Amino acid sequence: MSLRIHVTEDPVYAENSYVVAEADSGVCWLMDPGLPPHAERIIDRVRRDKLHPEAVVLTHAHFDHIAGVDDVRAALGPLPVYLAREEWRALSDPVYNLSGWIGPGLATAVTDPLDLPADSVMKLGRTEWVVLDVSGHSPGGRALYCAGEGVVIVGDALFSGSVGRVDFPTSDGPRLIRNIRNHLLTLPDDTRVLSGHGPATTIGRERRTNPFILHGLD
Repeated sequence: MSLRIHVTEDPVYAENSYVVAEADSGVCWLMDPGLPPHAERIIDRVRRDKLHPEAVVLTHAHFDHIAGVDDVRAALGPLPVYLAREEWRALSDPVYNLSGWIGPGLATAVTDPLDLPADSVMKLGRTEWVVLDVSGHSPGGRALYCAGEGVVIVGDALFSGSVGRVDFPTSDGPRLIRNIRNHLLTLPDDTRVLSGHGPATTIGRERRTNPFILHGLD
């Protein structure tokens, strides 16, 4: 494989943040840097491995996936932040990113996000990634799929044996299941699925055994 993917997990919400790096060049994305100690560990990984960050890429903007964005950018430079346009408001609105429901709230300093339109293609070094619409858990949820490496990073859309919560004000359960079936289950069975929480899985395993995919959310 030409990729090295390093995962860190926060101890409170067990959210997964990823440093996705091309092995040869060291160019990398910092994906979903969440609550402490994510930023510290991501910064340490970048410096230890002499990586070259190109962007912060957010699958969605719930607080547990964006809490470390400012710290990462302060330490590693003013990296561009990619996020679906539908969720830009959540970068500065604690109610919209859900943090305002449980405390004083969190807002990032990001004022110039870049869109992640569905069906667009992003390049990381020589690897190509297709941006997939997996909205439903959140209004602009995105997954990034690299066919050449057989991996898809799905945020909180799909988990091992489960799917993302759809009881938030901006959630849409039928939309989430429809997007999973249309945009994720159409990938090859051996595609490795890296989720926003929990262990890695495969498309084939979830197709065969995930009760929410088999029976819906009823």
